[in-house]
Amino acid sequence: MRIDPANSVTSRKTNNVQYAALPYRVRNGVLEILLITTRRTHRWIVPKGWPIDGHPPHDSAASEALEEAGISGEISNRPLGFYRYEKLRKSGETLPCKVSVFAMRVTRQRRSWAEKDTRQTRWCSAQQAAELVGERGLRPLILKFAAAISPAS
Repeated sequence: MRIDPANSVTSRKTNNVQYAALPYRVRNGVLEILLITTRRTHRWIVPKGWPIDGHPPHDSAASEALEEAGISGEISNRPLGFYRYEKLRKSGETLPCKVSVFAMRVTRQRRSWAEKDTRQTRWCSAQQAAELVGERGLRPLILKFAAAISPAS
């Protein structure tokens, strides 16, 4: 499914809600989480972005994961939870945002994707991911997800 992020302008202006994918895989019996860097500050985050009008939240999260990390897979239609953060705009202003997070079992990672040249990706353990992410509110969601998922998934 290809969604045009430009269609999300209305939702962006009205509620400051974003949707994120928590990309994961189980490799050799070990849960791994995929993190990406932000384009400007190079902090570690998960793929996230604004709602896409006319599409459910989990589809918006999946679209961001493809655009920002080159990944696709099975995404839950129910959020794991949410966190809040202050989005730093180019102007220097901050915008309070609420991010709903959806678990995404990665089944494909492309060699090339839209934002490959502007971001880094890193597979790591859930503990490492929780230590590396910049948003404090995302940390407990990662650890809660790791505790709940069976490595046999």
